[in-house]
This record gives sequence, structure tokens and C-alpha cells, in this order.
Amino acid sequence: MKPLIMTCGDPSGIGPEIALKAHRALGARGGVIWLGDPEHLPDGARWEVISTPQEAGRVAQGHLPVMRHAFPAPAIAGLPDPLNASAVIEVIARAVALVQSGAAAGVVTCPINKAALKSGAGFAFPGHTEFLADLAGVDRVVMMLACDALRVVPVTIHMPLQDVARSLTQPLLEETLRITHAALIRDFGIAAPRLAVAGLNPHAGEGGLMGHEDATVIAPVLDRLRAEGMALSGPLPADTMFHPAARARYDAAICMYHDQALIPIKTIDFAHGVNVTLGLPFIRTSPDHGTAYDIAGKGVADASSLIAAVKMAQDMAGRRQ
Repeated sequence: MKPLIMTCGDPSGIGPEIALKAHRALGARGGVIWLGDPEHLPDGARWEVISTPQEAGRVAQGHLPVMRHAFPAPAIAGLPDPLNASAVIEVIARAVALVQSGAAAGVVTCPINKAALKSGAGFAFPGHTEFLADLAGVDRVVMMLACDALRVVPVTIHMPLQDVARSLTQPLLEETLRITHAALIRDFGIAAPRLAVAGLNPHAGEGGLMGHEDATVIAPVLDRLRAEGMALSGPLPADTMFHPAARARYDAAICMYHDQALIPIKTIDFAHGVNVTLGLPFIRTSPDHGTAYDIAGKGVADASSLIAAVKMAQDMAGRRQ
């Protein structure tokens, strides 16, 4: 199978450390090429520069294959340098280009800090997900967070809570459901996906006593898609969707806003959650955490989520190939 491209992320965060730890844990079976400035890797790292993904197989055992991308400034742990912001963005774009060219099987992204990129390079996107959609030339993608016990998809993502009800529309919900349904079949090998759909309001509106969006926005979309044969339950009270018996009844939970989706998965399995972008023409996964500036450079960062992201990307690539 073709290798995966792992972007360096913010070099002042824990990205270089967890990349090296993931490589050591996975060994040659990881099939990962690190894209970034090797001078940012932790002291003692064994790495070898290659020019193309095809050269990865010739790297000495135990060495991390590196495609060099020069950065203008050194990486100081915990202190992002505005001079490096443009290079962080360039690495992501270069990784996507490599995958789109057919040279690699997918992209695994290490964490970035949106505020640092905006202040240093005018980064105009709310996050990785939206930037990747722009690079791919697609209008709509879906963010899934996944672990062994749960998959969740927020319909609205990075916006203030006060804007959620206004932004939640029938076309947005329908598109999210269709993209998720198709991805579960193609990338996760689930022939007939079962989707549980949360209501927006407490108790899914409780017959209109606690809001009308559940009945007027969510329910009609579910009715239409059920008529097409999709296995959908809901709108459901979100507070009863995530205990073990409930989770056994669906393959993914569709939630109406960011925290409604992310709180349960981070509570159930904080260390192994994976961020997956659905709806792209290529595979992209990422660890489900940030740059962790507070522990960067201390050697204590947990690479479990990045390791899980690599394994999930490999599984997805295997199914596509």
C-alpha cells in the first residue's frame, strides 16, 4: 500500500514529539512519511530525508522517513513563532498535493493552532477541516470523531452556540447525513449504516415545549431519507444517546453542534479519539487534540490518538484500494 503523509503541524507544539513516538510504536508497518523541517524533531531522533514517497521503502530500519520542508525559524517548545506560520500552512497544502497526485494513500495531520496561524499568516479558515475542503475544491465536508466505542458527527462545528439554531437548516442536515452514510459504507465497511440523530433542544423539544427545530427542521429530513431506505432514528434526546445500550443500536451519532458530539466521545475515550474528514476525495485523519503548548518539549505527550489516526487511515486506504 502507498505510504501516508504526516504533516508536522505546529512545530512548537507536541506534533514533532508524538510523530516520533508514533513512528517508534508502529515501526515499518506504520507506512508514514513525515513532512516538515527535521531540525524540529526531538533530540536523538533518527531520520532520513527522501525526495519522493516512493523512496520511503529504502530508508534504514528504525529511521523516520522525512520529506524536508524548510521553516524560517527554529521551533521553541510552547512558543509559536509567527515566522513559521506560513510554512505550517504550506506543509498541509503540499501533503494534499502529494495525495491528489497519487503518490500517497492519505494525509494524517498533526495539530495546528488556528490563532497562531491567523496572527502569523492571516489564516482565513476556522480550522483544518475547512482548509482541507478548500484545497480539495469541495463545498461541503463533514467532521467525524471516532474511537472503538463511538463515532460522532456534529452538523454545525466551529461557531458560537447562539448561532447554532439559525445555522441549522434542512439542506445542511440532509447533506451531513448523506455524506456520513456514504462514508460509513466506503471507508468503514458498514453495508447498511444505522444513524442516530440527536435533537437540538433538551428532550428533543418535548413536543414543542422546549423549542420547535426538532419538529420543523430535523424530523422532516429524517422522514424523507427514511423513505429512501436509510436507517435513521430520531430526533432523539441527546442525554440518552450515549450510554452503552444506546450506542449498540447505531453506527454513528449525528449531533447538532460541536459540544453535543465531542463531550461524549472525549469522555468515553479521550486518549484514542480520531478526527476524520468525510466528503473529501482523499483520506484525512488527525489526532483529536490540540498543540498542547503547556507540555510541549517535556517528553510526556501521549501519542495514542495519533497512532489511532494512522491505523484508521490505513484501514480506510485498504478499503478504498
